[in-house]
Amino acid sequence: MKYFEKMRGNGQSPPQVSPAEVCWSWIGSFLGIAAVALIHYRLLDQLGLTMIIGSFGASAVLLYGAIRSPLAQPRNLLGGHILSAFIGVTAHLLLAEIPWLAAAVAVSSSIAVMHLTRTLHPPGGATALIAVTGGDSVYTLGYLYILMPVALGAAVMLVVALVVNNIPKTRKYPEFWW
Repeated sequence: MKYFEKMRGNGQSPPQVSPAEVCWSWIGSFLGIAAVALIHYRLLDQLGLTMIIGSFGASAVLLYGAIRSPLAQPRNLLGGHILSAFIGVTAHLLLAEIPWLAAAVAVSSSIAVMHLTRTLHPPGGATALIAVTGGDSVYTLGYLYILMPVALGAAVMLVVALVVNNIPKTRKYPEFWW
């Protein structure tokens, strides 16, 4: 019975954010995703390369909407994505013949490594999963997937976060680097 009681929660909703906070989150996420997408569609797509991956959408929520969260800090953004990309590519290369196992190993191993390295960034789990399920456009990149789209895309979003999140006096980013 106590097991199920834990699932009731504490009855409190998260606090409401100000309209200004909503606006700055929108501006930051718009500019961050626009920058990554622009690089993808204007430069790399013509070469058959990719720059934008789904996990960057989740990173945008953290980087621009939850800027004080430990999960949104540069160490976590870069480390979480890069380590998870490496693990995902390795899982795919070792277990491509058993895709369900490759997916499970990629995500769970990424979580464990991010915990051990203090780089927990939830979108990193998606980055690892994309390396396993992304299809030929991702598979042909091999370990290049770590550098592009993952590291380069995360770095572009970080630069936008550094600029936009520090414009208003009420926001400060980052809380820590390393």
